[in-house]
Parts: sequence; structure tokens; C-alpha cells
Amino acid sequence: MATETESMFYHGFNNYMQYAFPEDELRPLSCKPLTRDQSNPAHIELNDPLGNYSLTLIDSLSTLAILASSPGSVSKREHALGHFQDGVVALVEQYGDGTETVLGMGIRARGFDVDSKVQVFETVIRGVGGLLSAHLFAIGELPITGYEPKQMAVKDSSDKETIKWSKSFKYDGQLLRLAHDLGRRLLPAFSTTTGLPYPRVNLRSGVPFYRNSPLSCESEDGQCPATPPTNRELTETCSAGAGSLVLEFTVLSRLTGDPRFEYLAKRAFWSVWERRSNIGLIGAGIDAETGIWASSFTGLGAGIDSFFEYALKSYIILSGTAAQEHPLHGDYDMEGIDLAPPLRVEHHDPKSFLQVWEEAYAGIKHHLYRGQMYMHPHYIQADLYTGAARAYWMDSLSAFFPGLLTLSGEIDDAVEIHLLFTALWTRYSALPERWSALTGSIEGGLGWWGGRPEFIESTYHIYRATRDPWYLHVGEMALRDIKRRCWTKCGWSGMQDVRTGERNDRMESFFLGETAKYLHLLFDPDHPLNNLDAPFVFTTEGHPLLIPRSARMEHSPQRRKTMPEQVRTQVKVGTCSVPVTSIPFSISVTAARPDLFHAANLARLHLMPTMENLDSPIIEYSRDHPSITLSDVRSPSNYTYFPWTLPLELVPFNGTSSVITTRPTYDITFPALLNSVLTPGMLRRVGNGILINGVGGLRLGMIQDVPGSHDGSGAEDLYRVQAINNIPLGKDEKIFMAKDIVSSVVNPQDPNFTRVRDSTMLDIVVDVAGFVQEPDRNPSTMDELDGPDPTIMQEVVLAGVLDANSEAASHVQMALSFLANHVGSILHEQPAKPDPKYLREYLPAIMPTGIGAAPVPDVVEASGPDISGAPQGFLLWNSIYVTDENCNSKLPGSIPRQYQIIVIKRGGCSFVEKLKNIPSFAPSRTSLQLVVVVSFDEGDDKSGAENLLIRPLLDSIQVTSSGLPRHNPVSLVMVGGGQRVYDIFRHAVAVGLKKRFFDWTLIPDVCDAAVDAKDPEIAIVPINAVDIISPSPRRQQSAQSRFGQELTLLYNDHDTQTVDLVKEGRAASTEHPEHTAPKRPSPRRLPTPDLPDFDGQDFWPSLDHVEKCHRSLKSDL
Repeated sequence: MATETESMFYHGFNNYMQYAFPEDELRPLSCKPLTRDQSNPAHIELNDPLGNYSLTLIDSLSTLAILASSPGSVSKREHALGHFQDGVVALVEQYGDGTETVLGMGIRARGFDVDSKVQVFETVIRGVGGLLSAHLFAIGELPITGYEPKQMAVKDSSDKETIKWSKSFKYDGQLLRLAHDLGRRLLPAFSTTTGLPYPRVNLRSGVPFYRNSPLSCESEDGQCPATPPTNRELTETCSAGAGSLVLEFTVLSRLTGDPRFEYLAKRAFWSVWERRSNIGLIGAGIDAETGIWASSFTGLGAGIDSFFEYALKSYIILSGTAAQEHPLHGDYDMEGIDLAPPLRVEHHDPKSFLQVWEEAYAGIKHHLYRGQMYMHPHYIQADLYTGAARAYWMDSLSAFFPGLLTLSGEIDDAVEIHLLFTALWTRYSALPERWSALTGSIEGGLGWWGGRPEFIESTYHIYRATRDPWYLHVGEMALRDIKRRCWTKCGWSGMQDVRTGERNDRMESFFLGETAKYLHLLFDPDHPLNNLDAPFVFTTEGHPLLIPRSARMEHSPQRRKTMPEQVRTQVKVGTCSVPVTSIPFSISVTAARPDLFHAANLARLHLMPTMENLDSPIIEYSRDHPSITLSDVRSPSNYTYFPWTLPLELVPFNGTSSVITTRPTYDITFPALLNSVLTPGMLRRVGNGILINGVGGLRLGMIQDVPGSHDGSGAEDLYRVQAINNIPLGKDEKIFMAKDIVSSVVNPQDPNFTRVRDSTMLDIVVDVAGFVQEPDRNPSTMDELDGPDPTIMQEVVLAGVLDANSEAASHVQMALSFLANHVGSILHEQPAKPDPKYLREYLPAIMPTGIGAAPVPDVVEASGPDISGAPQGFLLWNSIYVTDENCNSKLPGSIPRQYQIIVIKRGGCSFVEKLKNIPSFAPSRTSLQLVVVVSFDEGDDKSGAENLLIRPLLDSIQVTSSGLPRHNPVSLVMVGGGQRVYDIFRHAVAVGLKKRFFDWTLIPDVCDAAVDAKDPEIAIVPINAVDIISPSPRRQQSAQSRFGQELTLLYNDHDTQTVDLVKEGRAASTEHPEHTAPKRPSPRRLPTPDLPDFDGQDFWPSLDHVEKCHRSLKSDL
């Protein structure tokens, strides 16, 4: 495969040199050169990259150097090295050697003194980057097998050391000088007050076409034209164009000693980042003169992509280096560029660039990422300021992102995103410019593929990290498809439409500079560049760059001390992920993934028709050419396993797909009320959300995609409002409604609007099998536990009530089903009897406290009984393991992996020891979710009532049996009831949770509560809102009983008794409206009971805490 890729490159390169050199690009269909469109300067798609400086040769030099290390005989490598050296010689002949001598004048120009208006970004990444990379290969800083420049070094007449390549040519840095000449011609573009460069510059005259630039005057007489030009030059650049210059310009500065390039590139990078939105996103277009975003559109692809790439790669290439001196500190001509304000010290620190990447990726993951609940993970386009979804297409440029994630150590995320791009390539035999995940088709007719390398680049990086052979077959698929669809007798064409195979007459320079390069490196794992132990990176144009040791200027201890502390502390220390372990008896981990078909399904790969008869222009060429095989004219058919080149031995014979999750969506519509019709003024964007001034005709679009499960699986995700009357909302945006609007539509006393979750107590809901309930017995008591009925299924299947194939509609259908049942019961006046096959028990449970306590899983809670008292709904967990005190030995390792609930007896050892004897496990929906401890205290009554429950204390962090901190702490609750409750769990078939709530509207009465010394009762003041117990009389009584002896009493000189806060963080309310708060004399402390510290701290507040109750509660709410 490496040899085939090499042949593919030379087929394009040799034809370029024959038919197009010294022009910029090749027309492979017409066998002619492609040049700038002189008749249409507005044709920027062509004129931006083409600068009349032999672009394809410059872009191909680093690939020629890499191919010089190809496997094969010494003579073959020497021949390949000769191609590289001949390319350098040809370039120097055309543009000189970069000096001011007679040798500096080439056939076409002295250096790059050409009258071409080019884009700054394209010229830097293709021109400057290509020259610098070839220079590093030429001097031996980047490796070429068998090439030893030190042994070829000779001294010229001026005693200067050169590298002798042939009798007629000695290399002495010609490429570096040409790179400096080209870079210097781009400097006028940086003459802005924002630090953002103008998007375009003329290589000869600079930026006379930007009116507001200080360099816009006529060069002959120093005067501006009397009549300004009628066509105003666009000043809009993009985040990628302005922020992706650091790699090339930094290497140029370090190699030449000219600090201007590095400084200006860094200033442009930080100018982009400092204009990010409040939610951490950057836009695509930005005005270079004003620094204002051109639109509120953001994503990962065109206009933004390489900014993220250069944030991470700048950290890599700059690691261990110190900043260059400020350009004004030396004798450098800034050519009218204002450097104020100067960069701060932290802007030069490599870790600052890493911090930018981490913050940027966090914003991307939160706002642009759509996870497994959307069939398969992918990224969308969103609003820059709100994060609301704007479009659902992916472009071919965004295929770079899996490779970048791999470099940052996020291999799992990289693999899942790359799967979708692979499925798309399998479907289209290329990547269309834009494809919509919403419609499953090409977006807006943008179906061309110009030979872009991003998908192959990511394939290369993931293979280097995982060594999974699956990615070699992905590369083979790309190679076969390119050869089959893009071959011409004069090179390689792009495709105007990937659906029809229509080709265009252009071979982009990056096809040889990147696409062929990454394919070759993918298939040559022993290439010296793949094993180079140095901080080198590939630029966004695929040119390998590094800063040589001689130019790195290592940090001194004094220099490191000047870096701001916040930069050193904010960057997290991370490590790269270890490659996934292969499944036994399998070759490829990726091919055996259970979500492989998810990506194929989202790409609609399974709907593609079979194509048996194919026509390809390469068939004519294959008759007498050894590099063409029958494999090159094969085509993908209706493959659901992909890539289509995947051999059968890599396809698991019993492979299965995990369930494809789709998120339910529905609308809530308010009727158009009289005098309350929704008008445009009824919805107004304020701050971080939408203000609703009327609800008549209001429509709320709901979607279930807010993670609600503790393991991040998304199985129990929550709903959020994604749109209001077709106005999209971001994930963090809020909805505001005026109080009078709410009160006119809903009941302010509705508990759904006033209740707050109890943070200490909850109910464990248990379905117990094998009981027959007698009419004359209390519903909470049971007959003898004889064991579960064998006819009862251990798993409750929702398909028994709903359509098993309609998961997306299950929520709405379930709601309608419950509503119909309730209405039917009322109409017939015959309440439905509970199912006699099982009994549902509600057991009060208390959550632990202490540093070892973990929150209970935030899952969908169990339903309460219906109006007839019958159980309704299904419980979430149906695998229960019951054991003893769990003190003397560790449980088998399979238990926490296979059982969702573990029931343990209280006693014998501490709670921490009980959890320590539970083996480690990987969190999932089927693994351990909750540990239930059953209390057998003598004081416990048999009903398990909550009034005698004592909150468990986990006074140390959770550890495994080996003493290591547990990465995923286990959730624990405790119930009472002794043997009776223990037997309930022994015969349980399903377990769920039901939260408890209290009414926050009663908080002011609680805050005002104070007790006179003569009153025998006690009022208890809460610590905060979420710790208040529901004010029902039964709950008051139980709370008084439980906490009555755990209070601190404060006495003052007025002999008034007040009550301090409860150490356990629990509180009860009592009704004493006649009591008023005492005055504020200084309290004195009486001896207090010997109680444990509150969460390890002595927490006994004074009367001031009581008086501040209202303010703190209002803040909490």
C-alpha cells in the first residue's frame, strides 16, 4: 500500500512538472497549467491561494522528502532523494537564492516580488510552511533515511559551511531565506489596531487597498489618492485565518532570529481568543479593523477549524522554549505596524495555549456535541452567544477534529466521531463538502470533493495511537476510491459531485502536499518521521515543523518564575489514554464495537443500492501499469460493516449492535387566550435567556437530552426546552416569565411550582413477588415470604404496554395510557385492584453524610400509587444481590458488575469498611447503582419508620480493597425495619427510588421562628433551603423525635431561649406564629451535648446565623 501511494503521488507530481510548472497548479483533464484569474479579481476561491510562485512545487517539497525514506533498496531511496533535491534546485532557479546578490534574481522574480494579491492564511500555511519544512529536511533536523548532511558539509570561498548536493549546487539555506522573503511581504497585513491581520495582501505593494490602514497611501509620492476607490476591500477575516499562523511564524522567527513574525502571529491568536463569547465559543468571520464578529454562527469546520488545532500544537512546539525578545527591543523595521498594546508575559507561555485548547474543547463539547442519544455522536453548528442549534450539517474540513482529539489524548471521543466520517466516505466514496445529519443527504448542493486530506489525516493519527488494523483498511478504502474516481492521464482531479462522479479540472496543491503524504505515512509505520522523538507537529497544511535545539532557548529557572501563577495552576495535568485492549480472539477493537452500526445508520449507509457494474477511467490505464489492480475498480455495495475494504476475517461472526437511542421530542402548546395572543413583543431576549410576556399561543419545544444519569450513559436523561415558537435556545439559556403572567395561567400554590427536593430523606420503592394480599389486612403488611412466583418475570418489559419498536414515542404514549386508565376508573367507579402477583413497598431511607458520601443516582424516579392505591409504572433496577454484613471478606468481582442493587446488613464494621469490600467496577446501566444498608438496631420498629433512622457517617473517602481511592464512589442509603425489610429485599424483583420534597413557600415562617423560654416546645431553624423537612404534622413529629436531643441552646441576658442549627444539617419546622425574634444581645454558650462534628468540622453558629436566614435562603433558591 505504501508503494501504491508513492506511485499515486509521482503520477500527480511528474505531470505537474511536465505540464504546469512553474505555474501554481495543474489542470489534470486538459493537461494545462492553472493560474490566477486575472480577469476576475473577485474570484477569491482561485486567487486567494494561487500567488504565481509555483505553489504546487512548494507544497510538495516536504512530501518528496518523506518519500525519500520509503522502504526499498538504497538506489530507490537515492532516486527519491534526487527528486527532492531537484525540486529545491528548480525553485531556486525560478526565484533566486533569497540574497541581495546577483544570485538572488531568479528567472521569474527576485524572491517573491510578484504582483499578486493573496490571502495571508493560505500563503503562510502553503508557502511559508512548505519552505520551512523543506529547509528542516535539507539541513537534517527532520529525518531522511540515509541522508547525512553533516557528512556532505563543505566550506565555500567565504568560509561558510554549505551542504554539497551536486557539482553545480550547494545548499546553504536558500529555502529559509526565501521563506523569510515571503513572510516579510505579508507583514503589512498586520497594520491594524486590533492585532488581527487583514485577510489579503499584495506580495509587491502591501495593503494599499485597505482605506483605514496606515499603509494604504500611494508608495510613489506618499499621498493617498484624491478619489478613493469605489469598491471597498472586505476587511473580514476568519478565526482560522487570523489565529493559525503561530506554528509557521514561530519557526521562521526562531530560525532567522527575526522576532517580528512570532510576535505578530501570537498577537493575532490572542486577539481572536480574547473576543470569544461568554459561553466560550468563537465565531467564523471577524472584522480585522473593528474586531467584531461578522455573524453569530459557529461550528468546527470552515473558518474556525485550524484555530483549535494551533492552540494545541502551539503548546507542543513551544514546550520547553522561552519567548523571543520584543521586536521593539531590537533593530527591526516594523514597517508602520503598531504593536500597542504589547502582549502579556503569559501570552508567550506554552501552557497558556494548552489552556485555550482545554477551555475551547469544553465549550465545544457542551454546546456543539450531540451524543449517543442522537443515534451516533456528531457535532453541529450553533449560535455563538447562546449555543442554540443553528444547523445540523458537517463539512469535510471538520473531519480533522478526530485527529486533533487523538493528539490531545481524547481517543474514545476521536474514535466515535471518526466512525461517522468513515461511514460517510463508504457511502459516497469521498466526503462531500457538506452533509446534513438531519436529512441524511448533501446540504445545499455542496457535493464536491477537491481532494481534501482531513479525513485521511485523522485516520493516520488514530492508527498511530491505537494500532488497530481497521484504520489501515479505512486508508485502503480511501486510496482505492481516489484511484478509481479521480485518475486522469495527466494527474488527479477533484470531484464536482460525489454522487454522480462528475470531475473538475483542478488538482489542488494540498492533494500532493497532504493527502498523499498522510496516506503514505499511514502505510509505512517504520518511517523515521513516525518514530521521531522530538516535539514536532504537522501544520494545518500537513508540513512537519519543529524548533531545532539550537533555536529553542530553553526556559531558565528565572524565566519560569515570571510566568503567572494562574497559568500554571489552571492547566490540568493530563495523560494520554492507553489504547483499548483487544477483545479475545478478535483482531480489531473498532470492528467489534457495538455502536458501529449506529454510525452506519446515521449515514444511511444501509439504504444505499448495490452498484455492480462500474466505469472508471483508470481501467484504460490499468492495462499496462503494474500499480493498478482489480481492487482499484471494486466499489462499495450495500455494506453495513464498513469500510468496504474490510476483510471478512475482521467482521465478528456473531457481532451485535447495541440499541440505537433516539431522544423523544414533543411540544407543549398554550391556547390562545382572550386578550393574550402572542405577538412579537411577547418574547424578548434578556441576559442569558428569553423573557415571556404572554402565554397565549406559546409553544415550547421539548427534547430529552440533558444528562440525568450518574454514569453519563444518557439512559435517564431529562427534558429541556430547545425552542420557543421556533426560536432555538441554548443548553444553558433560561426562560423567564413575569409573575403576573404565571399567576394568571397557573395556580401559584401548585406544588409543582413550590416544592424543593429533600436532600437527606428519600423512599426506596420495592416490588416484592409471591404475596397474596387479604382484604382485611393492612396494605403495608404481607403474608409469609414463600419466595417469588416462577411465573413472574424478573425483568419488567415496557413492550408489554407499548410498542417495543417505538421507543421514541413511549413517553407520550405512557402518559396517555395512564390518563386513560385514570379516566376509565372514574367513569366506571370501580377502582382497579392492585396486581396480586406482587406488592409494592415504600421504605423510608436516609442518605449518609461525611467526605465519603456519594450522591444517589439521579435517575427517573418511581411513580406513586394511582388514585385507587394500585402500583403504577415500572421500577428501574431488577437485579438485586442480598448479602450479610460484608465485613469479613471481599465480594466476588462479578457481583458489582452484574447486580444493580446490593443489600447489606448493618453492624459488624463501619460503613466505610462495608464499601471497601465491594470490588471495583466500570460504571454502566447494568452495573452497581446503589448499596442499601438494613438497620437491625434494637430500637428500630418492624415497620422501618423514619423517625428512628440515624444518618450514616462516612468519615473517610471511599477506597477499594487494595486501599486505592475509588474513582467512582458507591452510593449508599440506610433503611430500618430489621429482618422484615431484609426479607423484602430477599424476595424483591425490582427496586426504584422516589424523591421527597418540601414546600419552600413556608421558609419565611420557619426563618422567623423563635421560642420563648417559657414555651416547652422548640422551634428548629434550617441551615439552608434544601435541608427543610416537609411541614406535615407527621413529619414534624418524627423530626422532633429524631433531632430533639441534638440541639444547642443559646441564652442571653433577657432570659430568652433560641435554637441553634442542627449539627446533622436536618431541620424541622413548627407552627408558633405568636413567637417573635428576640433582640440581639450577645449570646453566651452553655455546655453542649457530646455530639459528633458536622462533616468533620465544629459547626455551632451563633444567633447571627438565625437572623440572616431569610437572606441566605433567598440566595440559595
